[in-house]
Amino acid sequence: MSRKQVISKEGLIDGAFRLVEEQGIDAMSARNLAKFCGCSTQPIFRIYNTMDEMKADLMDKCFDFFSQYVAAFQSVSEKPFVNLGMSYIGFARKYPHLFEVIFVRDNGTDRNMYDLINGGEHGFVTKEFRKLGSMSQDAFSLLFMKVWIFIHGAACMVIKDDFDMTDSDLVSLLEDTITAFYE
Repeated sequence: MSRKQVISKEGLIDGAFRLVEEQGIDAMSARNLAKFCGCSTQPIFRIYNTMDEMKADLMDKCFDFFSQYVAAFQSVSEKPFVNLGMSYIGFARKYPHLFEVIFVRDNGTDRNMYDLINGGEHGFVTKEFRKLGSMSQDAFSLLFMKVWIFIHGAACMVIKDDFDMTDSDLVSLLEDTITAFYE
């Protein structure tokens, strides 16, 4: 008699992450996850009381993945917000389903967009603030809001296939936009 495969919590979350990455959050259900992981729904509900509990762990994995992506992004400009903007747009381009679940839809957590973009202990936005020198927090908040509306809009256009600029054109556009907002 063959031994039953044991599905771990980490294995379920990894499977859920891959399912969302490939098919989007609408594909996430206990049945679909079980099928994707090659098991029954029993291990899911042995580990989690509800799918909402599992989705909370899934979102943590998605947030961490985004933070790691931004942290590993290679610098393309010295101007504030350009590297962060390019990494955000690049993430949307490379991982549209993950971008959507993190930044477009209600992600089911109490984390706001600023907290997610700042990347927890990475402090991505905080680092941009430091690049600006002696700017007040209020002025920075206003600048950040203007810049981020532009960057988020560009990223959303990427996932809708309404954006066909090259990376170098996009860097120039971001630099020009940030200069216009800052000066």
